[in-house]
Amino acid sequence: MDIIVRDNYEKMSRYAAEIIAKCIKSKPDCVLGLATGGTPIGTYKELIRMHKQGLDFSQVKTFNLDEYLGAGIDLGKPYDLDQSYARFMYEELFKHINIKKENTHVPDGLSKEPEKFCQWYEDEIRKAGGVDIQLLGIGGDGHWAFNEPGSSLSSRTRIEPLTKQTLDDNYESFYKKAEIKREQMPHFAITMGIETILEARHVLMIANGKKKAKVIAKALEGPITSQITASAIQLYNGKATVVLDQDAASELKNIEHYRHVEKLKLDYKLGSVSLH
Repeated sequence: MDIIVRDNYEKMSRYAAEIIAKCIKSKPDCVLGLATGGTPIGTYKELIRMHKQGLDFSQVKTFNLDEYLGAGIDLGKPYDLDQSYARFMYEELFKHINIKKENTHVPDGLSKEPEKFCQWYEDEIRKAGGVDIQLLGIGGDGHWAFNEPGSSLSSRTRIEPLTKQTLDDNYESFYKKAEIKREQMPHFAITMGIETILEARHVLMIANGKKKAKVIAKALEGPITSQITASAIQLYNGKATVVLDQDAASELKNIEHYRHVEKLKLDYKLGSVSLH
């Protein structure tokens, strides 16, 4: 696992976007796993900037991690009144790049048969050849997507009831400003499972801010536990990159070692360090 620390949110976002852009350039029809929330917005802005400079998304396919059950995109609503993740992705990324609509996939929160949809979603990821890079944030209680504390680390795409903390966090961040009552919020979500996520060939987790520092330390340096589902990254046997700003990295005990390893790898690429 590579743990990369950058000075601030902007530099963290740029670094993450460069990893994704490199994948697109080397494999134009790559499959991206995408995330929602405040943290990825900076990464998406960087990708939009790169697109304006020539980064081509025309063959890229995307699969989003999750969606509220009962939510779906409504372009007739003002953005701040439509809290679906499908609308978020449209506004924050898709409408700004040359990706084909049929190549974008967000779980269908309006499905009349959501259990069957979950299996269909798994099948579609498989048919696409699997995810090349899965972008991830981390919740305040250490969850990935909507894999709430206690979720099985071998879970697949499914319907998940949301915890009180998630409901509270999302109400304050999104629903309150949309003048939606707390009791009217969706209490369930469709989410990729932990095992589904860890089948990606490259896992890219990003986090910023002091409020994420403690949970980042638990996920990366604490015990592997279903109570902090992001700790499953320690089980991952593919390529894993964690990109943090200084604040999010501030509780890591081994921070100096991570910086040392990054410098060693950089020096080796530049030819100033030999393994012989």
